[in-house]
Amino acid sequence: MKVVIQRVSKAKLTCGEFLSKINKGLVVYFGAQEGDSEDKISKVAKKVVNMRIFEDENGKMNKSVLDVGGEILCVSQFTLLADCSGGNRPSFILAMNPELANCYYEKFLTDLSAYGLSIKKGVFGGDMTIEQVNIGPCTIIYEL
Repeated sequence: MKVVIQRVSKAKLTCGEFLSKINKGLVVYFGAQEGDSEDKISKVAKKVVNMRIFEDENGKMNKSVLDVGGEILCVSQFTLLADCSGGNRPSFILAMNPELANCYYEKFLTDLSAYGLSIKKGVFGGDMTIEQVNIGPCTIIYEL
């Protein structure tokens, strides 16, 4: 399971028409890998909401999205599991099958919501456009 976490001042997602937007918070790209166990989902959600990547009053990354009252825009993205070792065209054989990956994505959203944050989501398998304003930038890749 792999997530890419980006600290943003705002983000907006469209899929044909406007769908979701957040203010200060995180954009989280979520990828489930073939063989991932369901118990990883809650561990990854806990890591995301508690990761201290927002600045405190001294300018040190010492606050979590929970601490700053931020929001999360979560987008399922199987391309995080791309294998580019064999040539110029990425292989996605490591990505979980779509039906199960969608179940994992929905559970991840539920687990994030349990922390009391405003959670917005993308469209699983949709062709989305995402506009985001990164702060820093600060991008964290977390794999479990």
